[in-house]
Amino acid sequence: MPKAKDWQELTQLTQGAPLIVERVRLADRDIAIEGAFELPQLARLPLDDQIFIAAFVKSHGSIKEMEQVFGVSYPTIKARLNRIAAALQFVDTNPTPPRSDVLDRLNRGEITAAAAIAELEGKS
Repeated sequence: MPKAKDWQELTQLTQGAPLIVERVRLADRDIAIEGAFELPQLARLPLDDQIFIAAFVKSHGSIKEMEQVFGVSYPTIKARLNRIAAALQFVDTNPTPPRSDVLDRLNRGEITAAAAIAELEGKS
């Protein structure tokens, strides 16, 4: 089995251009999956931003530690975090429940009609 190339090499080759992965092979099995797969959001960031995010996670989100590691000021760290955050799509942490779930709970008497309406309108 040929040695897998480093992810950083792919990032350098693509120079930030969008790409689609069309074939994935399980490393320890003789199984390959073909299709059109988008890269995860973090993998689409430039390599230096990926390194920055890894350092941020390693520092448990401590901006003070990031200032020391990168030798820059608090506003510089915050500006970079804001720039990276603007490039990412975030998961809705409070999605509206499916209509059928709300109606089922209403039918079972678990919620009132007013609560059901509020949930369906996204006001709960």
